[in-house]
Amino acid sequence: MAKLKILCAPANEGGCSYYRLIAPMKKLHELYGDQVEFRYDLNPLGIVENGPDVGKWKEDFQYENMKWADVVWTNNISNWGGPYTARIVGKAKEFGKFVHFDTDDLLTDLYEGHRLYGVYKERNLEEITKFIYNNSDLVTVTQRKFAERIKPYCGGVLAIVKNAIDYNLPCWNMPKIPRPKKKFVRIGWAGGIHHEEDVKEFAGVPAMVNQRAGRENCSWGFYGAPVVDNGRKDEWQHEVWRNYKRMLLQGFKGQPNWQIYNALPPDSYGGLYANVDLSIAPLQMNAFNDSKSEIKVAECGRYKVPLIASDVGCYDETIVNGKTGYLLPANAPASDWAKVLIKCVKNPEHVAEMGRNLHKITEEYFDLNKVVKHRLELYQEAIGLVHGRDKDKGTINFNTDWQFND
Repeated sequence: MAKLKILCAPANEGGCSYYRLIAPMKKLHELYGDQVEFRYDLNPLGIVENGPDVGKWKEDFQYENMKWADVVWTNNISNWGGPYTARIVGKAKEFGKFVHFDTDDLLTDLYEGHRLYGVYKERNLEEITKFIYNNSDLVTVTQRKFAERIKPYCGGVLAIVKNAIDYNLPCWNMPKIPRPKKKFVRIGWAGGIHHEEDVKEFAGVPAMVNQRAGRENCSWGFYGAPVVDNGRKDEWQHEVWRNYKRMLLQGFKGQPNWQIYNALPPDSYGGLYANVDLSIAPLQMNAFNDSKSEIKVAECGRYKVPLIASDVGCYDETIVNGKTGYLLPANAPASDWAKVLIKCVKNPEHVAEMGRNLHKITEEYFDLNKVVKHRLELYQEAIGLVHGRDKDKGTINFNTDWQFND
């Protein structure tokens, strides 16, 4: 049987593309190289990338990689912009290719408080995304609420594929760093540059916990700050983190028991959890956040770190109060966050037990080495449906076992 030839054209090489396309591609090649063949191309349309003609289309570009492929797999909105991604889809369809679009951001409903909302509206990304959904043969998302929200726009097969992590990587196998003392809890928050509204939900909480549980009994680590790249600063990203710091440390007094850590590449940052006992994920309730995946569960659970999160998105599928962490109602006041965290700081043994419970779940459901085979099965099933002109738009629920749902 001939190998399935897949052209992988990620939007960029950041975290979303890494989890949704790059890491699964590598793992499929590693484990099923006898059945699939890949080519990787960040610029499959031949746009000029530098020089005086940057942004223009190359003359006489031959689209060799796209013509070679059976499947064209892309994700999110390219760094070259929404029209570029739409053109990938359109050109692939012109060549008669099976088009797979993967996304983990609800770009049909971005909330006004998001820092990129102005760009989103100005560049008409909502309508461009709907065009992509409608013209793709397969659209994959991370969870059911997301699928339900975009189902009306999809013209082909819609599938749910959970995020998963390659736990074979060294960063997911680092030894746990010992706590400074037995009765001590290290609390960690990891986030990118688009969480200003979410961090507001947590403003002042660390100071409350320090005051009521004792700063000598806990520490705070905030992970993801931007780094200087070749001497050049993206000033707006540093401004975001200055805002984070101001909110997170609101009311702080006395000797600091906190530290800010720089962002790391997605294939190496997992080791941060080796120095964390309890992870937090405050989120504001809106459709965008409610469509997010539970990637935090896959990350912190690997290191037996329980999660305290807002009850937003699909965290309720894995977080059980007092068993694997705690869920707080969306938009819960800071005092509620402080109350739960104080309870945890005063009972490190309880924190450790919840972490062990969450670890069992992550090992079963989020290990890329175990679940990647289902991506291959999905291709085979979805291609058969499209070629058979079965346009039923039922959602494929695609976890460890999967099925068609009406």
